[in-house]
Amino acid sequence: MQLFRTLSALAVLTLTIIHPSVVLAQTQGKIIDHKLPNDLNGSNFTYPFPLKLYQFTSQRQQVEMAFMDVAPSGKPNHKTAMLFHGNFFCGATWNETIRVLTHIGYRVIVPDHIGYCKSTKPERYQFSLSQLAFNARSLLDTLGIGNVTIIGHSFGGMLTFRYGLMFPESIDAMIVINAIGLEDYVGKGVPWITIDTNYATSLASTFESVQAYENTTYYVGQWEDRYDVWVQMVIDVFYGSQRDTFCWNQAQITDVVLTQPIAHDFGHVRPPVLLIIGEKDTTAIGKTWAPADVVAKLGNFTALAHDVSAQIPNCTLVTFPELGHAPHIPNPDMFQAVLVEWLTTGKTISVGKT
Repeated sequence: MQLFRTLSALAVLTLTIIHPSVVLAQTQGKIIDHKLPNDLNGSNFTYPFPLKLYQFTSQRQQVEMAFMDVAPSGKPNHKTAMLFHGNFFCGATWNETIRVLTHIGYRVIVPDHIGYCKSTKPERYQFSLSQLAFNARSLLDTLGIGNVTIIGHSFGGMLTFRYGLMFPESIDAMIVINAIGLEDYVGKGVPWITIDTNYATSLASTFESVQAYENTTYYVGQWEDRYDVWVQMVIDVFYGSQRDTFCWNQAQITDVVLTQPIAHDFGHVRPPVLLIIGEKDTTAIGKTWAPADVVAKLGNFTALAHDVSAQIPNCTLVTFPELGHAPHIPNPDMFQAVLVEWLTTGKTISVGKT
């Protein structure tokens, strides 16, 4: 285990020397901004802002990453924010956060990652946190954007940490919201299962099963009708024109979370971090198949929040005691107040009971 951690640390140090210009040199992508089909890569959901496509070569195949590129609606501050969605979400879920950020002057870039929503769902692709982070940096380079603020939720939060380890010199700040991967699931005893097994689970997903899962972990049993749209958004992809490859990609990404832990690398994160945690979150990858004694040790976000924030050299922690895995959705006003205060002043506001 000590050897593994030593090698992991060396890998992190190696990744941090990658310069963004290297990404541009290796991808040669292009931006498509004319009218796109309603059913784009298996998703027919209508996004809140116009979509563009970033077409590029990755792993010897042509892929395309759908993204929104939203200009400031208020006085421009000449800064850019990039938002990373979570696993059961798409870029569209960030609609309210996009409006707030553009109002205070940010240009906002919101991609759907490869394998998700309106982006390519490749039949053969080696998914990794590093590859997805590399894709995002490649998009920014193609758009001619240098430094950014990265905001990531859930799986997007885990990806934000990997991006921060790979491209620290290009990051103004990181905001991480209830990231998965704050603990090493396999390291804590979750048995590894095959991608084929995860694929079968993905194929069995229904509106009711996704809603039930999100009700428990995202919204702590306080479901509101306004959340239905986000369930329907992802179910449309589960049962859309690219159902099979989407379910396979979902299985591959679950394997990424299990086999590519970031929990041993927080001490290497250099950019300033705002860590936002809904304390009633119980999300833990593998708890549906792990032994009971292992499950009992997983998903304690109150403890994880303080443990992880203590490891990150420049970290500010804000917790929402009464919220779950997606605090920016049930209480957007409080979330946005915290976000804007930290981005504009570097300070935080008191949250307390919500």
